[in-house]
Amino acid sequence: MTFRSAVHDQRLVLDHVVRIGELSNDLEMVGAVLEGAGQLAEGEFAPLDRIGDTVGAKWTPDGVVMPDGYKAAYKAFVDGGWMTLAAPEAYGGQGLPLALSAALMEDLNAANIGFALLPMLSMGAIEALQHHGSEELKDKYLATIVSGEWPATKNLTEPLAGSDVGALKTKAEPNDDGSWRVTGTKIYITYGDHDLAEQIVHLVLARTPAAPEGTRGISLFLVPKVLPDGTANDLKCVSIEHKLGIHASPTCVMSYGDHGGATGWLIGPENQGMRSMFTMMNNARLNVGLQGVGISERATQRAVAYALDRRQGGKAIAEHPDVRRMLLRMRALTMGSRALVYYAFGQIDRGAKGDAEAGYRGDVLTPLAKAWGTDVGCEVASLGIQVHGGMGYIEETGAAQHLRDARIAPIYEGTNGIQAADLVGRKLGLDGGLAFDGLIAEVEAEAEHPLLIALTDSVEVAAASLRSASADDRLAGSYPFLTMCSVMVAGWLVERLAKAPDANARDKAAAEYFCAVVVPEALGLGAAAESGAAMLYACEASALA
Repeated sequence: MTFRSAVHDQRLVLDHVVRIGELSNDLEMVGAVLEGAGQLAEGEFAPLDRIGDTVGAKWTPDGVVMPDGYKAAYKAFVDGGWMTLAAPEAYGGQGLPLALSAALMEDLNAANIGFALLPMLSMGAIEALQHHGSEELKDKYLATIVSGEWPATKNLTEPLAGSDVGALKTKAEPNDDGSWRVTGTKIYITYGDHDLAEQIVHLVLARTPAAPEGTRGISLFLVPKVLPDGTANDLKCVSIEHKLGIHASPTCVMSYGDHGGATGWLIGPENQGMRSMFTMMNNARLNVGLQGVGISERATQRAVAYALDRRQGGKAIAEHPDVRRMLLRMRALTMGSRALVYYAFGQIDRGAKGDAEAGYRGDVLTPLAKAWGTDVGCEVASLGIQVHGGMGYIEETGAAQHLRDARIAPIYEGTNGIQAADLVGRKLGLDGGLAFDGLIAEVEAEAEHPLLIALTDSVEVAAASLRSASADDRLAGSYPFLTMCSVMVAGWLVERLAKAPDANARDKAAAEYFCAVVVPEALGLGAAAESGAAMLYACEASALA
């Protein structure tokens, strides 16, 4: 099966959901970026997807070695200037909208999600360093991260500090020259080591002497693999994880300071590391939502190709009603998740231009984009296996890889449960509640399908109930509520897409399916969103074994 970039779908969303013409006055350039990104994904990244899965990254005592072809493909990515799309112009970037960069990342995720993780982490690091780094650090490192020449990582998790970041134990002690000595162990570090670049810039959370307990005492440090004088820093990858999927991505255990301390430099004020890290994490969460979109697109293309070719009962299985149902569902969910995630990026773009209301809306949409986008990726990848029947369970067809690759996305960069908690704990009350309520009002004003109108009413009722509920009751209903909100926004947007003059028959069919079938499924979650926590604790957890 040959992967093809979804240029038509991307342009439809950019024009009618993001309204890219309000963010860029060069629409010819938008088209050129979409075409070029598609060619890069199809020609350089996609052909390496299979070897990335079957061979994967390999740990050696001298460092992590990537599969054959990856170094040349990454060079093509850097030489083409693709890392620079949405990066700041002052440091060699093109300053284009994030929503346009989203199309590039969708393509790369669809073509080779394990490879696409490398530039994804660098994008977040650029934002963190741009907003919080000293001028000296920015001058030394930002331009080469922007170019892609020096990729970057995020070092947060430790063996005893996962979602509870405040429990981390990595230490940083000051040197006389203004640098710091960093010692500790980090786990699950994506692309913590590899042979695609001579330099890797690590952003590491650590605790300084006499720092307060918890997250209030965490600082962020820039710790390069190679020091400015050309010598190796005191850090290494001691192993890589053996994972269900994304085998091309080396998930590293990183050791800092085995010989006295890795040299690093403080990013932002001391004890303000979480603020700096969240700048990076918010970018990553939206980009993880795009991983769901990319996997959905790739799995759908593969399933449709197989269903058209495979014949049973005298006709292609695509003509059997249940198979057609699965294919249309895959396309409709992919369409909805793409619309939601791109819309979130567009609102962040508007916020960066000074539209405070759009910025708040982007904040509200971020947990929806991350959580529902990745849930959709898993569902669509699973449906893709089902369309293939028994052959879907055989690795050679490639369908199973999509589900293995997709399954991590609801877990990392803040589990989807954490995204739901963020929605009911912070985002419902953001800007005095106006950010969420304004979104509801806009959907109410434009929605036409009666089931979409009913879902919007149900979301409004559930939101009022959760706002007055206890903390445990809010959290108990948070996940079904997040799904309701996500489907509501996606339904609103696909309804808009179906009315666009350049929408085709497939777009209209997928939008109708979404509103007629997916929307009422979400409508049925209202009871779960308001059910409260009491029944969850009706017996001891041990009794559930």
